[in-house]
Amino acid sequence: MGLTADEVSISREKYGDNQLGRRKTKTFIRKFIENFDDPIIKILLIVLAVNLILLFKNFEWYESAGIAAAIFIATFVSTLSEYGSESAFEKLQEEADKMTCRVKRAEGLLELPIQEIVVGDYIVLQAGEKIAADGILLSGELKVDQSALNGESKETTKIPSGAASLVGSNFMQKNKLFRGSIVCSGEGVLEVTHVGNNTFYGRIAHEIQDETRDSPLKFRLRKLAETISNFGYVGAIIVAAADLFNSVVLSQGFDPVKIMEVVTTPAIIVGALLHALTLGITIIVVAVPEGLPMMITVVLSSNMKRMLKDHVLVRKLVGIETAGSLNILFTDKTGTITKGKLEVTAFITANGMEYNSMSELADSQELCHLFYLSALYNTSASISTKENTRQVIGGNATERAILDFVLNHSSAPKGGKVLTRIPFNSTDKFSAAEIISEDKQLVFIKGAPELILANCTSYYDEQGVVRPLSGLSALRKTMDNMSNRSVRLLALAISESTVRKASDLNELTLVGIICIKDELRREAVEAIHQVTHAGIQVVMITGDNRDTAAAIAKEAGLIRDGQDQAIITSSELSQLSDDELKGILPNLRVIARALPSDKSRLINVSQEMGLVAGMTGDGVNDAPALKKADVGFSMGSGTEIAKEASDIVVLDDNFLSISKAILYGRTIFKSIRKFIIFQLTNNFCAVIISIIGPFIGVAAPITVIQMLWINMVMDTLAGLAFSGEIALEEYMHEPPKRRDTPIINSYMWNQILFTGIYTAFLCLIFLKLPIFSELFRGSEGRHYLMTAFFSLFIFASIFNSFNARTYRLNLLAYIGKNKLFLSVVSFIFVVQLLLIYLGGSVFRTAGLTFIELQIVLLLAFTVIPVDLTRKMLIRMAGRKGSI
Repeated sequence: MGLTADEVSISREKYGDNQLGRRKTKTFIRKFIENFDDPIIKILLIVLAVNLILLFKNFEWYESAGIAAAIFIATFVSTLSEYGSESAFEKLQEEADKMTCRVKRAEGLLELPIQEIVVGDYIVLQAGEKIAADGILLSGELKVDQSALNGESKETTKIPSGAASLVGSNFMQKNKLFRGSIVCSGEGVLEVTHVGNNTFYGRIAHEIQDETRDSPLKFRLRKLAETISNFGYVGAIIVAAADLFNSVVLSQGFDPVKIMEVVTTPAIIVGALLHALTLGITIIVVAVPEGLPMMITVVLSSNMKRMLKDHVLVRKLVGIETAGSLNILFTDKTGTITKGKLEVTAFITANGMEYNSMSELADSQELCHLFYLSALYNTSASISTKENTRQVIGGNATERAILDFVLNHSSAPKGGKVLTRIPFNSTDKFSAAEIISEDKQLVFIKGAPELILANCTSYYDEQGVVRPLSGLSALRKTMDNMSNRSVRLLALAISESTVRKASDLNELTLVGIICIKDELRREAVEAIHQVTHAGIQVVMITGDNRDTAAAIAKEAGLIRDGQDQAIITSSELSQLSDDELKGILPNLRVIARALPSDKSRLINVSQEMGLVAGMTGDGVNDAPALKKADVGFSMGSGTEIAKEASDIVVLDDNFLSISKAILYGRTIFKSIRKFIIFQLTNNFCAVIISIIGPFIGVAAPITVIQMLWINMVMDTLAGLAFSGEIALEEYMHEPPKRRDTPIINSYMWNQILFTGIYTAFLCLIFLKLPIFSELFRGSEGRHYLMTAFFSLFIFASIFNSFNARTYRLNLLAYIGKNKLFLSVVSFIFVVQLLLIYLGGSVFRTAGLTFIELQIVLLLAFTVIPVDLTRKMLIRMAGRKGSI
């Protein structure tokens, strides 16, 4: 049996080899260049180009240098943080390249690299080996762990059977094996039917390389860029037109002859046009929030470090904010809602008494002793001691769970010896072991309750006394309750005679019932409550049957009794069109018997509905959906390909950590909004001054060096200040925002326009009213007045930062939690004082008297009561407003 060299060549030519195809990956430079596609970055590039070309004569290097630095830093840091996210396929290939397998060919049994496997090869499989290709089991019996592919921790029995479908990925098919699965026990021979990209594993590897859609933040920034650019363009046109009208008409006193002379004189009209154009471009430059990309990078990076302390590793910066925008979250059951590991949860006696630990069972000394002997010897698992630590190895998941349960029992029997053993098999549904321990010879039976109980004639009571078995009503009632909670049951009994086959099971003495379950994580219920209370729809996806899935969903708090319409099976799902699925999706909470393809379809349909969709998972089968989702959460204990396909890795496999990521995401979005309020208020103020100033004799109230400091305050320092905003639980009580929700809402526009207009009005009257010139020693020149104006703008910005950070009337709410904000504001305040008194000719400042400084601070402080008045008016109108 086996292919000849010629047959191998023919097969390879027809079906290909077992190599997973590669796609060209993006280099760091390419990703860096692609990140310039950011909508705000595009505007900044245009502004920078205009600065360099049209403003070369009066080269304002501080503005150009600031914009260039903002573009480079934001783009470089973003690229650096994301670099490596394209390496999922390389990691997969790297793991695959290390594998070998034993293949029967015409020349004999060979050990070959898995890349050399072809369709038609016969692979010899043993316990512990990873399956190298998809195929059919020809001989033997295997216990296979398919959890990396289908997400289910329960091992599957594989045996040769009749004709098998060679199409599709039916993991329940008894004789079908899949690449990436692990053989837990048994031996067998696999005939290869699919290799390389045609395997289930290969198709997933290929699928995760597809490009994903823009994140909600990038989508919103594009809309914001359009809004800001339109605002800038309209302002620029108005200012240019007004300046041109002033130069051509007003300056000529409306005299038609003089106007015609200006229009017909090329040197004059071209100069006027260039001046108007320059002024219009200045408006665009002032309107653009060049600090926004850098601030977003800062706030995402700083929160990434905080999240790491909460066991959340962010692989892609934008994934943090996306988590806060979630509308729907599809979550894997195994390893996320449940622990992903089978555990013994209880031991039930024939009388229906329930014991939840070996320490509780220790009071019934004889029962405890018998249970321990069965766990220790009637199993294919064993105990390994390494560095004084005992751990269970080998066997199947059920046997490891039972042995784990008794592992630390202090009164363990010594010197037991196994005489004969019958391993568990799916046909007979029991295992047996005949042992000698402490001069007693016993035959322990462990198997399906329906088989064992039917052959029991007696039982051990709590004192270890054997009594006749007359009825099992109490026990069956308890067992029914356990089954309804998705608990798997195994019966434990003892025979006085040797057992060789199933027909030897008679006159057994019942020891009790072992309850085994993939236990719900204790924190999962609380976390699911938090996420659903935040308005996010949670849908559990599991390979379990409908009843088991329903039991787990009820226990986790996803559904209540009577919500059968919230559960759907994969087969029912497949019969629905996408439009029909969209109709029932809002009511769905559980997908049972799910296939890997269901996950990707659910993500696609959700996104078509305009929802921001999240996905959690840890297996190979989860990778495509993790990649397609707006934000993918992989588990720290999951497969490498799942982690590489995800945006966020939950290091502690804790659903509660996902809830924290959502809270951080919402906090970040609010921090970005606060910064936008702060900067656009200042920008709007500057635009108004730039528009009106030239017409009232205020052309350039700020020097180049002063503007450099103002830009630093508005961009870098303000970004740092708002990046430190803490996550408040109240954010989880708000409904989620849709993908198309604009970054600037009506409340924000209200604050930006209202406060911006007031601040601009304050600055203009400060410069024009004679009273202020008198207050600041106007008789000695304008240098004290201009120093005061420079300080007024900075101090007003400082006070505006308090307005921007909260919609509350109490501006100091939670401010002590953001120590970075207080530090930055204090730093700006101190530096500004130093510039007033020590700036000299460099910053065009002259020392103000204490009274003059008080006047400036008092005028700047007025932005606070003015904004509080705005907030109160909003409340009086029956609206609260929020960012």
